[in-house]
Amino acid sequence: MRTSTDKVVTDLPLMECFLTIQGEGYHTGSAAYFIRLGGCDVGCVWCDVKESWDADAHPKVSLAQMVDDARASGSEIVVITGGEPLMYDLDDFTNLLHDAGLKTHMETSGAHPLSGDWDWLCFSPKKFMAPLPEFYEKSDELKVIVYNKSDFAWAEGHAEKCNPNTRLFLQPEWSKKDVMMPLIVDYVKKNPKWRISLQTHKYLDIP
Repeated sequence: MRTSTDKVVTDLPLMECFLTIQGEGYHTGSAAYFIRLGGCDVGCVWCDVKESWDADAHPKVSLAQMVDDARASGSEIVVITGGEPLMYDLDDFTNLLHDAGLKTHMETSGAHPLSGDWDWLCFSPKKFMAPLPEFYEKSDELKVIVYNKSDFAWAEGHAEKCNPNTRLFLQPEWSKKDVMMPLIVDYVKKNPKWRISLQTHKYLDIP
């Protein structure tokens, strides 16, 4: 519940927004409207959208305008991503999206407190900043990026903390996919609780 001292969020830094096909995780293949917010303090060395890190480099856009654009896209699913979108309080944003009849999906590292009302929460923890404990219980999907062999044990450590209904995905880091993909395939064969996530949008050459 909002208190009298809470600030109402009316705009957020927007790097880009676009209608595409969800390329990763549980909803792969579904039409989705992506809203990529600017700003990230996690700093993954292999991040493929480093231009999103500086929030001041991106214009502030009103929540109302972003909701109108999302509704006009024709997609039922709106994915809020970044950057790290939970650097901001997203309660007002998700309320407006729901009022517009849209489904809210989130992709986050879990490094900042959870805000917003989400229909689907994809939790992708990173080694560069520890996630907060609340995400293990609340996430619908755990997506671990596999960059080297030690990441399998690291992934298991996170999976053990998740609620039993969380879907588990291993995804090769794009620049290491040729090396890591055979290892991931073998691992999932031996550990079938995991599924493989691929960045299919990159194979399709779409945003």
